[in-house]
Amino acid sequence: MPSRRERANAVRFLSMDAVQKANSGHPGAPLGLADIAEVLWNDFLRHNPGDPAWPDRDRFILSNGHGSMLLYSLLHLCGYDLGIQDLKDFRQLHSRTPGHPEYGLTPGVETTTGPLGQGLANAVGMALGERLLADRFNRKGHRIVDHATYVVLGDGCLMEGISHEAASLAGTLGLGKLTAVYDDNGISIDGQVRDWFAEDRAKRFEAYGWHVIPQINGHDSEAVHHALEEARAVTDRPSLLCCQTTIGFGAPHLAGSHKTHGAPLGKEEIQAAREHLDWPYEPFVIPDEIYQGWDAKEKGRSLQQEWETRFSAYGQAFPDLAAEFLRVSSGDLPEDFPEKAEQAIFELAEKGEHLATRKASKKALEAMGPLLPELIGGSSDLSGSNQTEWSGSRALVPGNLSGNYIHYGVREFAMAAILNGLALHKGLIPYGGTFLVFSDYSRNALRLAALMGIRSIFVLTHDSIGVGEDGPTHQPVEHISSLRLIPNLNVWRPCDTVECATAWKSSLEQASTPSALILTRQATRHQERTVRGIKDIQRGGYILLEAETRLEAIVIATGSEVEPAVEAAVELNGRGLGIRVVSMPCLDIFESQPVKYQEEVLPRTVEARVVIEAGVSAPWYKYAGREGRVLGIDRFGESAPGKELFTYFNLTKERVVQAVEEVLET
Repeated sequence: MPSRRERANAVRFLSMDAVQKANSGHPGAPLGLADIAEVLWNDFLRHNPGDPAWPDRDRFILSNGHGSMLLYSLLHLCGYDLGIQDLKDFRQLHSRTPGHPEYGLTPGVETTTGPLGQGLANAVGMALGERLLADRFNRKGHRIVDHATYVVLGDGCLMEGISHEAASLAGTLGLGKLTAVYDDNGISIDGQVRDWFAEDRAKRFEAYGWHVIPQINGHDSEAVHHALEEARAVTDRPSLLCCQTTIGFGAPHLAGSHKTHGAPLGKEEIQAAREHLDWPYEPFVIPDEIYQGWDAKEKGRSLQQEWETRFSAYGQAFPDLAAEFLRVSSGDLPEDFPEKAEQAIFELAEKGEHLATRKASKKALEAMGPLLPELIGGSSDLSGSNQTEWSGSRALVPGNLSGNYIHYGVREFAMAAILNGLALHKGLIPYGGTFLVFSDYSRNALRLAALMGIRSIFVLTHDSIGVGEDGPTHQPVEHISSLRLIPNLNVWRPCDTVECATAWKSSLEQASTPSALILTRQATRHQERTVRGIKDIQRGGYILLEAETRLEAIVIATGSEVEPAVEAAVELNGRGLGIRVVSMPCLDIFESQPVKYQEEVLPRTVEARVVIEAGVSAPWYKYAGREGRVLGIDRFGESAPGKELFTYFNLTKERVVQAVEEVLET
């Protein structure tokens, strides 16, 4: 059997060879972390290379994702469907080994990492997901949810502010099955971190409520093994293992230098490393005995089969719970959800309430929440303002994590990344709320949700100048358009209760696309629709009000500005003009519709168009055209009552009427 160091060196040389072949990458972290990874993956991690989606596997997250060759080497050596050619194709077009790990692309990659610190927050979400599902499904004598979450992170991750947010919450909630392995090598891109990162990290995490093991020799396998055992034994709080390592370990002339962080070592240094570590093999050649020493396929099959035997007994004792577990783990909604959700939408339409869309969102939650026991909500200290709590919400508190609602505190970025971790874990559908203006804090996590294609739902309220007296610091005039620029993010801005409920239904049904619900503080007027009109909301854009005569002009609106658009069209139609109002609650979905439908709603033959939205105007000209008008806000807001501001910024019925008249005259 190969020694531990020989197994670790296989990781080192696969990593440095792949980076060298690509002439691009980060060899330093894989070389420094190889000894730790060897112990963790061979002695502790419960996983099955033959089934990377096994529900009760341990989760492994590489938060410092630039060290991706560490993870790819581990997956390859353990027997995942990742061949040696995949490693040779590192960082090449369409390869399964991109520069940073990407969820859904490489078997065994649990989350997309690279933007530092987010992997830690994802791991908090995954550990919390395990705890929530264990509470829901485990029964006495039947533990079908019982796995750990391990996250490796570096100095950069701990410098990022999100690490403070996420670690603080994890400690408060006492997530005992979460273990963070800190690669304490004292080096970042600019050099030795002591000049800009000098606090005592161990004491910092102790203050968060973590179990901390300081000063572990990261190249001493016995010390690492002992530390991981100690962490596993502590079940009432998360653990941080401070592993002191040498970046670029094994490179005789560059080890310990920031020069190994983000550049190939070079052929001469790699050859010197081969001699230094007694590794006489050619690039990408791993001896059979070392492959056998790493191979986790048989062990993984055995672990999963043992779990499946336990799950079979569970299914006999609790058949309904077993079926429900399989349903939520697959991400499927209840079979009757579409029908019942649509029924709820029509019932809300019949009531015809005039509500702020944030309150309409709560109405939708009241209707759909009882249909989805896997729904887990929360807010970043704005529950009352976001209206994210509904009558079925039960808050998680330290010592009792059996609820379905998380008080994240003022931690917008961590909340969004933890949502992503919950979604990635499977078995839960997470949503979380904050003010739209604070989406800036969490934007990178929203972007990663879109990149990964996961069902995270972001509730973003107080959507524009309707915030009123709080002034321009809290009036997000540019945010809606900026969020629409993110690919694969469905941005909904509903105008009333019916559109809001449809937005919720759509967001819950989109298993591979995150959604952002943009909601008002101020009341909006219920809009009357035909049955077809109600059904067409789900298409992202639809005809809300049709012209009474030959169609001459189209007014396009979203959110609270639908009301003045309709009022203006009614007045103009009353004068004998032919004005159509198109409500466009979700451009992303509308633009995915067949061209025929888009043409029916916005015929190219009608060039007279007016768009109104309380946000920046530039992106709307693709719909308004050269001859059209866009009524928006291209400056920061003011502090005043919301109604006054809509008048001040000319977002009124009168201005819409004037704009339509102008485009008809051109």
